[in-house]
Amino acid sequence: MSKGKRYDEPKLNLKKVFAVVIAIIVFIMFMVILMGIINKDKEQGKIVSKDYVTILENNKWGVMDSNGNIIIDPAYEEMMIIPNRKKDIFLCIYDVNYQTGEYKTKVLNSQNQEIFTQYEQIEAIANQDINGNVLYDENVLKVKKEGKYGIINLEGKELTTFQYDEIMPFQGMQDRLKISKDGKIGVIDQEGKEWIAPQYLEVTNLGKNSKEGFMVKAEDGKYGIVDDTNQVILVTKYDAISKVHEQDRYVVKQGEKQVLVKKDGTEILTTGSDEIIEILKNEQDGVIYAQKGKYGVMKASGEIVITPDYEELKEAKAGLFIAKQKGKYGVIDEQKSTKIEFNYTHINYQEKADLYVAEKEDYHNDIIDHDFNIRQSGILMDLDEEKGYLSLKQGEEERYYNFKFEEKKVAEIYIDHNLFKSKKEGKYGFVDKNGKVVVDYIYDDVTQQNSYGYAGIKKEGKWGAIDRQGNVVQEPTYDLEDYLKIDFIGKWHLGKDMNMNYYHQQ
Repeated sequence: MSKGKRYDEPKLNLKKVFAVVIAIIVFIMFMVILMGIINKDKEQGKIVSKDYVTILENNKWGVMDSNGNIIIDPAYEEMMIIPNRKKDIFLCIYDVNYQTGEYKTKVLNSQNQEIFTQYEQIEAIANQDINGNVLYDENVLKVKKEGKYGIINLEGKELTTFQYDEIMPFQGMQDRLKISKDGKIGVIDQEGKEWIAPQYLEVTNLGKNSKEGFMVKAEDGKYGIVDDTNQVILVTKYDAISKVHEQDRYVVKQGEKQVLVKKDGTEILTTGSDEIIEILKNEQDGVIYAQKGKYGVMKASGEIVITPDYEELKEAKAGLFIAKQKGKYGVIDEQKSTKIEFNYTHINYQEKADLYVAEKEDYHNDIIDHDFNIRQSGILMDLDEEKGYLSLKQGEEERYYNFKFEEKKVAEIYIDHNLFKSKKEGKYGFVDKNGKVVVDYIYDDVTQQNSYGYAGIKKEGKWGAIDRQGNVVQEPTYDLEDYLKIDFIGKWHLGKDMNMNYYHQQ
């Protein structure tokens, strides 16, 4: 038996070992550098994803990215349309004949190359929100080929055949589109799937999404309701149908009589009002109704819960109503007991936050909790139900609160920002998340940093901007006193018409 090693050890290849060690070191260094870049970007509030915005200069339109780089030179007579700010899809309208309404369209990418050239016409699908603001479908474009319309996605994939005479949005709805073919109306989704074949004279959405169903008009002129798979909810036998609906209850008209019905057509309420204004969410078969220009609450039995004594009435939550009386708003319960005094020019109930925002004549607000206690007062600057906070201007300061009315530091609210406005001895500057001064207190007013890393600065009545490092990128020279919102990307500031949502330079 031999002595020594218990097993034969392979001889080490020192060159390979060295190479592996070097590779590991390089990898670690790469990760350290990468994490440093990521942390630096995060620390500086750098936005990794790039947005595109429309710009206006010398009455010509172009495109800029969110870092302030000009992508498409301002050279177009008509405003360029950007359906999706994350995508380099820019629609141009040109050769417009204002007498006939005819025009040509083309699409450019970020290399200023024309794309989707195989179509006769390309258009963004424009919609409106409840405030009348123009919104564009962010996922599809309407295109024309051989005289007929279809839709493509933003990568250029054809989602339908070209068979439609027209494609239109449903107002306020994002998940379905209206199609017209041979004089009949139907419904498709954004993937091009046909949910309701073109078979009706009219199709109107009942709410903000397809789950709420559609009001349809048959060839005999009668109305009914179908869901988004064309299953009949109410047969087409009514002279009119209101958009007032709730929990499978609908307001219909037969002759001159307005009736509240269930989805099987059973009549719930047939008399006792001039008009049904709202179906209560939280009380079975109850409605807000109008009688001789005043508003009250009635049960399906016809029992009057609240006599029609109010100039306006709207359900806030179960058993509680925002009411208007003698030109002022308050909150009452079903017994007409006043819960919030009639002292306000407007009251809005925020359901997710479970609080009331009550506005006074001087535009100040009382923020009132579910027990009707005034918890904070000031000028409401922002209320974000998703992030769970509200901001109020109280005196000269802007303060932040969660929905438990606990005050929060600004850095706890804008977690992606790296600079935060701060005030000292009547002047504004900027601090970092630790409170260290980055920009001295030399300005008369400033804005919070926006999602692109820029903030507005005001001195001697004029506005300019700083970047995410606190460097001045635009000296305060712009007169923006008439602008509703101050917002900058580099030297460019948001236009006065916020509905058009463009940036320009003075």
